[in-house]
Amino acid sequence: MKKILITGSNGLLGQKVVYGLLGDSFCLLPDDLRKQIKGEVQIIATAKGENRLNRKDGYIYESLDITNKAEVEKVFSKCKPDVVINTAAMTNVDACETKREECWLANVTAVQNIVDALTKLPSPVGEGSGVRLIHISTDFVFDGMKGAPYDENDKPNPLHYYALSKLEGEKIVMKSKLKWAILRTIIVYGVVDGNTRSNLVLWVKNNLEKKQKINVINDQYRAPTLSEDLAQGCILAAMKGAEGIYHVSGKETFSILDLAYQIADFWKLDRSFINPVSSEQLNQPAKRPPYTGFIIDKAKRELEYHPRSFTEGLKIVDEQLKPYN
Repeated sequence: MKKILITGSNGLLGQKVVYGLLGDSFCLLPDDLRKQIKGEVQIIATAKGENRLNRKDGYIYESLDITNKAEVEKVFSKCKPDVVINTAAMTNVDACETKREECWLANVTAVQNIVDALTKLPSPVGEGSGVRLIHISTDFVFDGMKGAPYDENDKPNPLHYYALSKLEGEKIVMKSKLKWAILRTIIVYGVVDGNTRSNLVLWVKNNLEKKQKINVINDQYRAPTLSEDLAQGCILAAMKGAEGIYHVSGKETFSILDLAYQIADFWKLDRSFINPVSSEQLNQPAKRPPYTGFIIDKAKRELEYHPRSFTEGLKIVDEQLKPYN
């Protein structure tokens, strides 16, 4: 049995990876791969504290704080994973700017802990011939000044501390003796179990439903990524033995203002509560790149990654929100 261990399984992406491996239909995977996973993969979900997934069967759960080096070594030594999909991170960009020690611990030190623990596992894992690390990174490693979509060969230039920490995490992975793949992504949205976490889509929807005015950036451009699509990319990378950097995002790039308008229109909400503002007017603690769309041809070609349109993603979100309405 191939053992796939997921860090951050209580988070949005982590949950979707676990459910995708368990056969969730929202996660698009080829039928033959689904059969292979069902017969050959043992799923190990890990996160800090209690297991918050609604479904409790079909996988092993281990409590794990990846910022605790001894804890990482203990759990990895016990489980001996063949693949680790690291979805855990501190992703609140402005919080990372103001809580730098916490950010570095979660996004850099924790990655070093994972790499060190995997490297210490018995041969052939220690030689890099067995274990594989799939690490999630971000479009924010780029400064957004290119004015066109980025591919994997473009040079990073982080503008804020979150981006810097994620780039340092990438460097740790790349310097390791492990087999690795780095999946960079953009604005992940979806519904977590219990609907307890927000993201751009839910933030816009929830505020407009309450008829609350929201300030929305009109001069930044992104390619929003459905969480199930990113989970699809993670699973494909793990099962296909992907190596190198991959850009894995939605296939369409919009201004954030346009995204807000599309969200309003999809749920038939009043657009007039959306107040367009410039980046300069909003003056967030962390400076954002103006344009970070991705060229995802490599992921499509090598991983057979197939993201859905933003409208299709909103339909899936709507379906998953029904139990909470």
